[in-house]
Amino acid sequence: MTAARSGARSVGLDIGGTKTHGVVLGQGGTVLAQVRESTRSGADGVVATAARVFEALARESGGRLECGVGVGVPGLVDSERGVLRHAVNLGVNGDDLPLRDLLAERLGVPVVVENDVNAAALAACALVEADDVVYLSVGTGLAAGLVVDGRLRRGEHGAAGEIGHLPVDPAGEACGCGQTGCLETIASGRALARAWPTPDGPPAAALFAAAAAGDPAAVAVRDRFCWGVASAVRALGLTIDPERIVLGGGVAEVGEPLREQVVRQLRSLGEGSPFLASLGLADRLSMVPLHYPVAAVGAALVAAR
Repeated sequence: MTAARSGARSVGLDIGGTKTHGVVLGQGGTVLAQVRESTRSGADGVVATAARVFEALARESGGRLECGVGVGVPGLVDSERGVLRHAVNLGVNGDDLPLRDLLAERLGVPVVVENDVNAAALAACALVEADDVVYLSVGTGLAAGLVVDGRLRRGEHGAAGEIGHLPVDPAGEACGCGQTGCLETIASGRALARAWPTPDGPPAAALFAAAAAGDPAAVAVRDRFCWGVASAVRALGLTIDPERIVLGGGVAEVGEPLREQVVRQLRSLGEGSPFLASLGLADRLSMVPLHYPVAAVGAALVAAR
């Protein structure tokens, strides 16, 4: 069965440091099939993993896939040349990796490569049906994808939306980027795991459960974390002024409790500033539906554009 007969419009691959999530997208954005596999590190491993997921998606779809493939990857991406660099979590460093050409040759179909958060931002736009959207990914790190007038804003060096590396605390922790007190040292999965280590299960779920049960230490950690997320929302609102701001990423799997606490922090930030309160940032905030493969779907949308 070919792509046309199966109803496939495009394939999206979200290649992360630990897992690669692939989807087959049909007309109207319907997810027809999805597969998740562990990611092998290094350039050869990334290509081999992508091929393995693509082949599994073909089997799930009932035959060969001949549609375009969009690939979302962390790191600095030159989407025009299809080149990836500085993807530390993938074990890709140093020289530019011609990922698009390597995958196109391996898969035998056209391939487009995009930064993973940028790709997810396109899916967020489709979810909220708006053309001016910021997608804030609260995962291992903290980053935003920006869509302005329906178009991705990547920036001159591909660094647009790197909100996690905005310094907010001169006396704070050293950040991996070389600065001090960045938002990512407060509001990210890595920061949360340091502040609330747990032996089993996701730290975010454990933290929010303990805070809901009234643990004072958990409440303090949760509130500082959510203040950091709210501060990122505030900065994005003041610089981009988008119609909608969508929360996603691994930590967002906490669900509605996270949105509620970020909204509470946003309203608190606006209490002393009629100007900030008038912007209604809390009212623009929503979340990706639980377990929705936003980055993989976004990668598929990149291929379909």
